[in-house]
Amino acid sequence: MTPVTVVESWIEAPLRQFVVDSEAELALLLHPSGQVLAQHGFARAVDVMSACAMAAAIHASAGELGRMLDGRPFRGLHHAGATRQIFLGEVLSPRGAYVFLTVFGSESSLGIVRLYFDELVAALNAAASVELPPSSPALAEHFERDLDRNLAVLFGRA
Repeated sequence: MTPVTVVESWIEAPLRQFVVDSEAELALLLHPSGQVLAQHGFARAVDVMSACAMAAAIHASAGELGRMLDGRPFRGLHHAGATRQIFLGEVLSPRGAYVFLTVFGSESSLGIVRLYFDELVAALNAAASVELPPSSPALAEHFERDLDRNLAVLFGRA
């Protein structure tokens, strides 16, 4: 199994359990700005950066479209491809809001992924110590530096 790599240690156990239970091929936990906090299944930093940018953009767009159409953001998005499926969900925790992206194949299903996503959210909430300060939002002047640092941590270059 490809390892789970994290920037913040409180994320590791819940994400690892999700990957095992759901049989996810890929998983990302990121700040809504696109900054990666944890990943599973990616071999290259450039793929993580691309997936984070895509997930952050889809999350923001779906939120605004939902507010315009229904008065509340669309959450829990799903796309079924020919061989793989994507699920994008929002994680609300004491440390802030995060975006979660997972890719899964035929060995899993949307129902299984949603079930274990709910468990992931509960486990992250339990693991997010109230004593730790909330994650600070990514600021434009620090975004690239923080992104580079997080990618270096995830891929063992820090």
